[in-house]
Amino acid sequence: MSEPLSNLRDKIDELDRQIQELISERAAVAEQVAKSKQQSEGANALFYRPEREADVLRRVKERNTGPLSDDEIARLFREIMSACLALEQPLKIAYLGPEGTFTQAASLKHFGHSVNTLPLTTIADVFTEVEAETASYGVVPIENSTEGVVNHTLDEFIKSELHVCGEVELRIHQCLMGKDTSIDKIEKIYSHRQSLGQCRHWLDTHLANVERIEVSSNAEAAKMAAKDKSAAAIAGEMAAELYGLDILSRNIEDETNNTTRFLIIGKRATPPSGDDKTSLLVTADNKPGALYRMLEPLARNGISMTRIESRPSRQGMWNYVFFVDVEGHKSEPDINKALKELSETAGMVKVLGSYPRAVL
Repeated sequence: MSEPLSNLRDKIDELDRQIQELISERAAVAEQVAKSKQQSEGANALFYRPEREADVLRRVKERNTGPLSDDEIARLFREIMSACLALEQPLKIAYLGPEGTFTQAASLKHFGHSVNTLPLTTIADVFTEVEAETASYGVVPIENSTEGVVNHTLDEFIKSELHVCGEVELRIHQCLMGKDTSIDKIEKIYSHRQSLGQCRHWLDTHLANVERIEVSSNAEAAKMAAKDKSAAAIAGEMAAELYGLDILSRNIEDETNNTTRFLIIGKRATPPSGDDKTSLLVTADNKPGALYRMLEPLARNGISMTRIESRPSRQGMWNYVFFVDVEGHKSEPDINKALKELSETAGMVKVLGSYPRAVL
């Protein structure tokens, strides 16, 4: 015979009390950590440690015995850690705005909801605000699983001295939304170029003759659709809630595993976390064997490359810059050796940063 419902509710109430007490105790310790850091490090005290947070979240997932999933329990701890960090030092996170973009969603997924977010107009603005220390960190999109690399971000990395401090992957669900309208009354669709590409087949099937208009962001598209009943937007659910739009159709992306990867940028390098990646920019002339000579030091030292993208360097005719991700931290002996060998054959090797592999 099952236990009476009233008894189960009493148990939940008692557990809630214990959880609340432990969270308050953790927050009090976080305040003590802040005071200790201020006394020992002064104005240069570092409160947000990407490698430390990644390690904590990995251990949370390793300890998990259910019934909540590993990712769900890690998300709960992410929010506890975010709230405790805000007691030490509130972070301001710059991202590609306006409010309601997938980049904002990625920012909150990585840092939790206890940060201050700063929406900006362009990716270049995100880099500028972090460089000026107006923002603690920035979040920028780097690639989508169906549409490929975000060239504006690559171009900024070429000229910026900021470090990559982390990464976050966000499952992208696209929604068609409008203001007091129906699908058969839509005359134009606003969205970012990437999202229009991600939903191309659905649009060709259901709205083939409707004009598609590219705008700077999905949130901007939602804002414009909110002012025009003959228009619709493609954006995330957060944008529909923010701008008061009705969702006309959900999950219209063509690929079921559509995912965008974002990078966290900051002014300080990140120490090893135990499970890291390193991102590089490498230049090479358009000559026979140039790519082979660039990759050979990585292969010879047993370095696993997870990604490579090429981009015109804009510094000479037919010269290219390669954006490369490898497994491991730049401080590891094999990677350090490979980078030294690579610098002897490549025109330029720029380490953008070593950072924890995405945990959530």
